[in-house]
Amino acid sequence: MTTTDSTAAGRLSEETILAYRRDGVVRIQNIITAAEAARFREAAAAAGGNATDNSRGSAIFNQYVNVWRQDDVLRELALHPRLAAAATALAGVPLRIWHDQLLIKPPHNGAATEFHQDAPFWPHAGSRHALSAWVALIDVPVERGCMTFIPGSQHHKDLLGQGLADRDGLFRAAPDLRWEERLTIPLRAGDCTFHNSYLAHSATPNLTDDPRFAHVTIFIDAETTYTGDSHVVSDGLGLTVGEPLDHELFPTV
Repeated sequence: MTTTDSTAAGRLSEETILAYRRDGVVRIQNIITAAEAARFREAAAAAGGNATDNSRGSAIFNQYVNVWRQDDVLRELALHPRLAAAATALAGVPLRIWHDQLLIKPPHNGAATEFHQDAPFWPHAGSRHALSAWVALIDVPVERGCMTFIPGSQHHKDLLGQGLADRDGLFRAAPDLRWEERLTIPLRAGDCTFHNSYLAHSATPNLTDDPRFAHVTIFIDAETTYTGDSHVVSDGLGLTVGEPLDHELFPTV
């Protein structure tokens, strides 16, 4: 149910765009080169030793938010023109960046990221589309913490946020999803998945001897408005409720 495309030609195929809009997820091979992935992985490892871990104390992963504001190399990745172009083609609307994040699953972390949707956690209203570019900076087979998706689940847009450590949270909110087909997508370094912000997804534990490095850039509809709800990315910025997120932290692409 997924389509693999390559950015070598500079554009996504119509098949890929249609598959994304149907399933809520596609895999893009070589969104960045292997050499770029190695360079960004080195920067990610360094950032992991210096930045603030927003998931401190969690066994699931280490989460570093807005690393593009703190590290010039990772800024290149968050603002990478191939990511922006692919995201815009898939979404079909003008976009801005909501935030980026570095997600590191330590070796043998022993904890899965349980099924959840992203959008219910965000203080957004009026969004026509939002999606995440999840870039593997190291090979991510199933054993290292790759993601599994429930294709089509992006149509559930009225659910409350589900905890990433709650194995049954999504399925209490939407019991029908328990029986839907699941799609697991391992990635090579430099590959990427784009997934809709309402698409249910999870990630396996890292059972290997090496950390799993993934970088995520989240793109939202440029016309999305602010609800005023609390969020670590937008708190304290003086945003106006009911107005678009016009701020340097949320550049258009």
